[in-house]
Amino acid sequence: MSKLKHGIKKIVLKQLFQKHVKDNPIIQKDITNTFEVRGCKADLDSIEKKFYHLMLYYPEFVFIFSWRIKLKNFRWRSLFYKNYNCKIFGGTDIKGGLMCYHPFATVINAKSIGENFQFRNSLTIGNKNNDNNLLPIIGNDVNVGAHVVIIGDITIGDNVIIGAGSVVVKDIPSNSIVAGNPAEVIKTMQ
Repeated sequence: MSKLKHGIKKIVLKQLFQKHVKDNPIIQKDITNTFEVRGCKADLDSIEKKFYHLMLYYPEFVFIFSWRIKLKNFRWRSLFYKNYNCKIFGGTDIKGGLMCYHPFATVINAKSIGENFQFRNSLTIGNKNNDNNLLPIIGNDVNVGAHVVIIGDITIGDNVIIGAGSVVVKDIPSNSIVAGNPAEVIKTMQ
């Protein structure tokens, strides 16, 4: 990275932190959760330094941050962000701790998603029969594998793991591991 580009990034990051992160507990939770879940080895003691680190080295976090601040065509984006063809609908309410591993080919359209939601690539969450009244509600601490489809007016409870390639079309109780097409509970967690 050229010194000029690096210098510009540092200036922009300071401005972004002051404007969007400093007093925003939801984005701060996204930062700490991403840092912990991804096992970041950097020894950083402040939320500001962690934010800088994630913005520079974790493009999936840049995607989440961009969505959180609801800016689509902002100038600094090209410094940090690549287009992953990933869309989170503006009406989707997502609590803090949002974490994605690979935000490629993903569409998320839900009524609400709880805290500490983790997802991987090729995820589709959406309505049934093109009716936005029929959207999923997803609880806290839900971990979704790659190539998963979650469709319709269903509820996924808290502390749920959804295996890769699953198609979820009915309610999933809390403390469950599900997999398959259609997804079925394969294990209940204590």
